[in-house]
Amino acid sequence: MASSTTSLRLSISSSSTLNDGRTTGAVASPQCVSLPTLPPPTMSSQNRLQTWKTTTYCRKLARNVVAMATGDAPAEAAETPEIVKTILEAWDNVEDKYAVSSLAVAGVVALWGSAGMISAIDRLPLIPGVFELVGIGYSGWFAYKNLVFKPDRQALFQKIKETYKDVIGKS
Repeated sequence: MASSTTSLRLSISSSSTLNDGRTTGAVASPQCVSLPTLPPPTMSSQNRLQTWKTTTYCRKLARNVVAMATGDAPAEAAETPEIVKTILEAWDNVEDKYAVSSLAVAGVVALWGSAGMISAIDRLPLIPGVFELVGIGYSGWFAYKNLVFKPDRQALFQKIKETYKDVIGKS
C-alpha cells in the first residue's frame, strides 16, 4: 500500500527537467499543460539518487497519459438572482447613463482619495488618539440622547423609518 501511494504521488509531476536540483523551463507541448515543480527536499545522496530514478521513470510514464472529458453535458446557466434583475431594470430605466456613470466614477475616486487622506492622518502620532476620544465621546452622547429613554428611542426609530421611505420611495 505504501509503495502504491508513493508511486501515485510521484506520478503527478510536471514536464520540467531537473538539473543539479534546480528546475529548468517547462517544455511546452500542444498535448499537455506544464506545471512548475517544487524544489526537491533536502536528503542524503543515496535517497536523492533513488528519488531521481523514480521521478525520471514516472515522468516517462506521465508523458503517455491522455486526459479525456467525461460525456456529461455542461450544466445549464443558473437563473439570475432577483437583485441582479432589479439592478438591470433600474439601469434600463435610467435616461442619462453617461451622467450616472460619471457620478459613479467620481464617487469611487472620492472614496479612494478620502481613504488616502484618512490613512495619512492615521500616520500622524497624536491625531488618531484624539479622533478616537472624540468618537467615543460622541457615541456616548448619542446613546444617552437617543437610546436611553423610551420616548427618545421611539422618536429616533420614527425618524429612521421616515428617512428610509424618503430614500427608497416604498414602505
